[in-house]
Amino acid sequence: MFRPLLAGAGLALLASAAHAAPATSSAPSRFTQDPYASTYRAIPSAPVLIQRATVLDGNGGRLDNADVLMRDGAIVAVGANLDAPADAIRVDGSGKWVTPGLIDVHSHLGVYASPGVNAHSDGNEATSPVTAAVWAEHSVWPQDPGFATALAGGVTSLQVLPGSANLIGGRGVTLKNVPATTYQAMKFPGAPWGLKMACGENPKRVYGQKAGPSTRMGNVAGYRAAFIDASEYLRKNAPKKSEPPKRRWWQSASNGSADSDKDTGGKRDLKLDTLAGAINGDIQVHIHCYRADEMAVMLDLAREFGFKVAAFHHGVEAYKLADRLAAEGTCGALWADWWGFKMEAFDGIQENIALVDRPANGCAIVHSDSEEGIQRLNQEAAKVMAHARLAGMEIAPERAIRWVTSNAAKSLGVLDRTGTLEAGKMADVVVWSGNPFSVYAKAEQVYVDGARVFDRADRSRQPTSDFLLGQDNGQGGVR
Repeated sequence: MFRPLLAGAGLALLASAAHAAPATSSAPSRFTQDPYASTYRAIPSAPVLIQRATVLDGNGGRLDNADVLMRDGAIVAVGANLDAPADAIRVDGSGKWVTPGLIDVHSHLGVYASPGVNAHSDGNEATSPVTAAVWAEHSVWPQDPGFATALAGGVTSLQVLPGSANLIGGRGVTLKNVPATTYQAMKFPGAPWGLKMACGENPKRVYGQKAGPSTRMGNVAGYRAAFIDASEYLRKNAPKKSEPPKRRWWQSASNGSADSDKDTGGKRDLKLDTLAGAINGDIQVHIHCYRADEMAVMLDLAREFGFKVAAFHHGVEAYKLADRLAAEGTCGALWADWWGFKMEAFDGIQENIALVDRPANGCAIVHSDSEEGIQRLNQEAAKVMAHARLAGMEIAPERAIRWVTSNAAKSLGVLDRTGTLEAGKMADVVVWSGNPFSVYAKAEQVYVDGARVFDRADRSRQPTSDFLLGQDNGQGGVR
């Protein structure tokens, strides 16, 4: 749990066609029922009116000298000279910039918690090439001090993923970045899970000396075998009209057809639950993949088995197939300038994100994959803008902010609830000291569902992990 120094201040409450899937339903499938449901509750707050600020709404709009009104956890209005209730807290935004809360789609906070010791290494279940049965949320340690430092960088939501040792590493979870004792109290209500997959060097390195794939062709064969089993599982566990309504779905009888090597027929299987949920479209598929040729293969795999790739992560060669990514509706969750540290990362360029963003329907995202980088996603985006400018591509702040807000929310399946400053959406908001794409800018205030959970000028609004209490002799805080 994270605790403010003044518990009474209110922050204590922060608590292939042959294998293609059946038609996707708008309702979540029974393969994604959640026995560990979110217990997140928005922190009560009086209405808040931020006045006379420069507002980037996350939809590509910029409003100068504008107001943002929040009430009952939601955005009420964005515009000039807004009226507010008499009990509203008024924040002078003169000279400040306001954006939606930042969203990191690739984090390992909580599963590779700080300090980085073996006892905190809970992100890779490196026991089998396919570990789709595991859920990252069951490794999340809410006391990880990294959550608080990310909050100080304006991050209000994040996806925590398993690592990339495996072909299919398991489910990721989307969290609201609030102090809590349990991960369920951070779990973004109603957000779909993510499925973490990995291409290339990592899985073949980890399993090359074990009973697993040692080549890229072995990797692809492993994905296909897993999704063949999942496709059979889907067919055998399809709802039956004659099935008694109170019977557990995994207790239904098999239809008698022959099983594949690993398919369990009518018995419930946690691995196949996850893969079936991905095929059904109820779980967002996120793939660690560097090379353009491998991303193309994974898009073909998705077409073969009837699922959609929400985002390729890292993707240093995503610029080579930017048009195809846009046509497929697949995002590129990318670094500003990490490249060259292994062979599959060798052909990176610093204009990568700008080029993925360039097509009309392009979906570029700045991600971190780092407990340090998550603290400055705005500066990582600024580096992209600077390199794009050198290449003759001028990118305005109102466009670039989408890389860490609305595009990220889209890839996580939560854009209908957060990622932009629109009436009715969650009031996840950051007040910056100036243009957030300046190296000098700092997040001065951070609101989650309309509650001020971080304030750089108020020590009582700087959450501290239980793990760190007593270690700084009262001299800590965010600098």
